[in-house]
Amino acid sequence: MVLARPKILSEADGDCVGIERIHGPSPVLLICEHASNALPAVFGDLGLPSEALSSHIAWDPGALAVARILSEALDATLVYQRFSRLIYDCNRPPSAPGAMPETSEVYAVPGNKDLSPEERLARTDALYVPFHDAIRGLIRDRRAKGQDSIIVTMHSFTPVYHGRERAVELGILHDEDSRLADRMLRAAAEAPLYRTERNEPYGPEDGVTHTLILHGLSNGLRNVMIEVRNDLIADDIGQGVMADYLKGLLQQSLDA
Repeated sequence: MVLARPKILSEADGDCVGIERIHGPSPVLLICEHASNALPAVFGDLGLPSEALSSHIAWDPGALAVARILSEALDATLVYQRFSRLIYDCNRPPSAPGAMPETSEVYAVPGNKDLSPEERLARTDALYVPFHDAIRGLIRDRRAKGQDSIIVTMHSFTPVYHGRERAVELGILHDEDSRLADRMLRAAAEAPLYRTERNEPYGPEDGVTHTLILHGLSNGLRNVMIEVRNDLIADDIGQGVMADYLKGLLQQSLDA
């Protein structure tokens, strides 16, 4: 017997994938997996208080804003997920516990407790599959017209995690392919506006490089994951300064 899968997105919710500057000529392909804290209507508030839904457990505050400024400055295509990572974290494979977390930092997520296989599959099919299929399609189309693709994923992190303050301000992350990360770290060392570290505050051992592996390493494409401490990009000024700095690091690294 095949059980019916729950419906995840309504017509009012719209598509889960946002794409901007689809014909941007830059080789940089910007990806923001945790761009939004929006929840599909069917999930209500997942049993969480409003302060949790506005916090970093639901999204990466400021990441999409910085990515959009970079997209405009570089004339680069931007792909982002329109719904909260609490429903499905698109930087995790379906088998990962963190893909649909029952607990996120100090918060239990009642709406994610004891999900059935059908419920997990429905979320995967509605959010994860079309998001990564869209990225695959873009890479394929760009390759067909002779346009290079360099994968750059944009994230932000909280200054305090489980009560521990984080001194790092900007993280340049990579998995097995460190070509772009190495160049960006060298460029950052020459213009040290922020405290910048390699594979901090997370690294491959934390399972955060899924998108890089899926679209960068598997295709032989240069790739990097950028993590920005979110207190530095809490307003328009901070977002603009950070985006301008990252633009310089990327351009210098790609020109090298």
